[in-house]
Amino acid sequence: MSILKVARMGHPILRARALPVTPSEISSPSIQRLIDDMVETMHEYAGIGLAAPQVHVGLRLFVAGLRLEDVVPERDDRQEMPLIVLINPELTLSTEPAEAAWEGCLSIPDIRGLVPRAPQILVRAYDRLGRRVEFSSKGLPSRVIQHETDHLDGRLFFDRMPTFDSLTYMDEYHRYWRKDEDAE
Repeated sequence: MSILKVARMGHPILRARALPVTPSEISSPSIQRLIDDMVETMHEYAGIGLAAPQVHVGLRLFVAGLRLEDVVPERDDRQEMPLIVLINPELTLSTEPAEAAWEGCLSIPDIRGLVPRAPQILVRAYDRLGRRVEFSSKGLPSRVIQHETDHLDGRLFFDRMPTFDSLTYMDEYHRYWRKDEDAE
């Protein structure tokens, strides 16, 4: 397995719509190696999600998950999330009002912002074995799945923000914004 280079904001691959993976390609050694490398890369950079375009591959797949040992006190997502691999995801968003929460991105290091997202989603996709999966998701997993699916459509979390008033560097987030969340 290898640690892959993460594309940073400004690279054209992050603004392009990724191509679908055919079901027959899913079990190929190259796709399976890509998935393993993406998981290793995500853990190396302490991310909780990573889409193929973020590692310079224009395919509709992403990995996501949060191991308990990766949860550190300064993070606000203090729950474990099992590892998932989703290929060609299709999302149906709930009609409930969007909920704003803090997001960051490995392609936009050291920046955070409040992003409104649907609180619950229905997901249809293929898993890494090429099986069709369908499930509903809410909370942190729902937010991560929406964020990573946006990458597959050439969108960054900035594109979802109604205003940039909350856009902040991590140091300032911890200094000025985090204390408000801790008080809740």
